[in-house]
Amino acid sequence: ERFECTVGNPPFIRYQHFTGDVRASALALCTKLGANFSGLSSSWAPFLVAAAGLLREGGRMAFVVPAEIGHAPYARPLVDFLLRSFHHTQIVAIRDKIFQHLSEDCWLLFADGFGGTSTSLHFTEVDSFKFSAEPPRATVSIPVAELRDSWKMRLRPYLLPSKVREFYLRVAQTDGSFRLNEVADIGIGYVSGDNDFFHFRPSMAKRLGIPRGLLHPTVRNGRALPVGNLTQKTIEGWYKADEQVLLLKLEKATQLPVSVLHYLDSDAGLKARESYKCRMRDPWYVVPDVRTPDFFLTYMSGLEPSLVRNDATCTCTNSIHGVRFTEPTAISRVQRAWSSPFVQLSCEIEGHPLGGGMLKLEPREAGQILIPQPQLMPDLSAQSITDAVSKMRNWRHYASN
Repeated sequence: ERFECTVGNPPFIRYQHFTGDVRASALALCTKLGANFSGLSSSWAPFLVAAAGLLREGGRMAFVVPAEIGHAPYARPLVDFLLRSFHHTQIVAIRDKIFQHLSEDCWLLFADGFGGTSTSLHFTEVDSFKFSAEPPRATVSIPVAELRDSWKMRLRPYLLPSKVREFYLRVAQTDGSFRLNEVADIGIGYVSGDNDFFHFRPSMAKRLGIPRGLLHPTVRNGRALPVGNLTQKTIEGWYKADEQVLLLKLEKATQLPVSVLHYLDSDAGLKARESYKCRMRDPWYVVPDVRTPDFFLTYMSGLEPSLVRNDATCTCTNSIHGVRFTEPTAISRVQRAWSSPFVQLSCEIEGHPLGGGMLKLEPREAGQILIPQPQLMPDLSAQSITDAVSKMRNWRHYASN
C-alpha cells in the first residue's frame, strides 16, 4: 500500500541503543531505497527514508526532526536522499525549543513531489514555532551543488548572513590560510576503563606506597585547565589541594612493586578488571594511548573552546583533546589567532551544539578549524564577524544559560 502523505514525529533513538535486527532491517531497507547510513546513525534518519518509501508518486511528507539534521555527519545521506527524491525540499530551523522539557532542539522538515528531484534546498530560519497552514517562506534557497561542495551538506552555516558565509569560504580558499589538521594531529586522550581506580590523590598514593615514578599528572576535564599555559605551578596547586590527578601509568615490561601488586589485587582492582575496557586489554592494568600533547583543546565548551599550552608535560583523559603539532612553525600563528573573532566563528561553524548551550568539537571537527591569512581580515568588518559569533551562540542557547 502507498500513501499521498506521511506526517509524524520519528523515534529519537541514539545509535548506541538502535541495535539488533530492527537496525539491520532498517538499514537494509534504506540501502534498497538509495540511502546508505553509517553505523553511527540514530533511528530517526532511516525512519524518514522508510516513510518516504511508502509514498505514491507526487506524495509529500512533514516531520519533526532533531536539529542534528543541520550538522550531524550521519544526517547527510538523509538530506541527499530527500534532494534526490522530492521536487521540493524544505527545512525550517527553529531557534526556540519546540519541546521545552527536552534538551533536544527540533526543526521541521517538509518535502513535496515524491519521485522528483530538488535543484535547491529551501531553508527557513525562524525564532519560534507558529502554526501555519502552509510552510513558511524560505529564508534562502541553497543550490544543491553549493550545499554539497562548499558545506558538505551542513545547514548550520546558513544561519549566518550570506556575506559572512562567502567571506569564510574565501578565507578557506586563500593561500596562507590553513585548517588545524594541516599542521597538527588532534585526538582524544586515554580511556582508563575505571577512572576512580586508575587516578590517585597524592595522599592516597603516599598512604599505599605507590612510587611517584609510576604516577603521571593528568588533566581530567576541561574545567581543570588554566588560561593560556599549563605550568608546573598549576600541577603543584593540584597536589596541594590533594586532587585526584595522578594516573597510574604502568608498562607491560614494568617490574611491579609489591605495593602496586597489592593495589591491583585489592577489591577495587578486582572490580576494575571486570570493566569492559579493562577486559579487552592485556594486561588489563596497562592504560593505552597515554601521550603528552603539545596543547590541550577543550572537547565541550561554553563561551568558546580553550587551547592551552602543555608546559608541564601532562597527559589527559578522553574528556580533553590532545593537540600535537606536526608543523612546529605554525604554533605561534595558531596561538595568536586562537582568541580572534574569526577563529571563534570557525569553532562555531565547524563544531556543533550540545544540550545546555554547550559547543562540542569532535576531533574531526576540531581539525577543520580555520586559521586565516591575517591580511584578509579587513575584507569584512570585525563587528560583522563578532555579530555572527553571537548569533551562533544564541542558536545553541549559550546566551540564555
